[in-house]
Amino acid sequence: MREVRVGFGIDLPPRTPDRALYLGGVRFDGEAGLAGHSDGDVVCHAVADALLGAGGLGDLGEHFPDSDPAFEGIAGLDLLTKVVALLLERGLVPGQCDLTLVADRPRIAERREEIRRNLASVLGLVPEDVSVKATRPEGLGLTGDGAGCMAIATVEPTSSR
Repeated sequence: MREVRVGFGIDLPPRTPDRALYLGGVRFDGEAGLAGHSDGDVVCHAVADALLGAGGLGDLGEHFPDSDPAFEGIAGLDLLTKVVALLLERGLVPGQCDLTLVADRPRIAERREEIRRNLASVLGLVPEDVSVKATRPEGLGLTGDGAGCMAIATVEPTSSR
């Protein structure tokens, strides 16, 4: 019988006008970025936390503390690459990934495939194994008021052994 592991990740940073917005490694010009010690890429952070959870490896803050200047401004895709390496050390490889972005803006439809390809590349998957969706809260609380973006991810890694 195959062991089933599933990880769940969520990230919800506030917006900040003094930096660019990156989602899944894709820059969205004209949009306020997201606060954080890294580049604030909520998509990459949610997927990374899901991978760490599935591997029983804790969370992003344990591995990449905001008190460590080495990680200041690190790109989300680079952070995700480091997490994939940690997962491989544990004898696991990323499997299917399902991600939902919750925000009124930006609308990602025109850039969805770019985000999907970026994530698939770092995870070592084919794009068909990565789902990128978005939903708009249409003015309701948290992200519907434009104060931030939220990303929710699940992953199912498999054994590399």
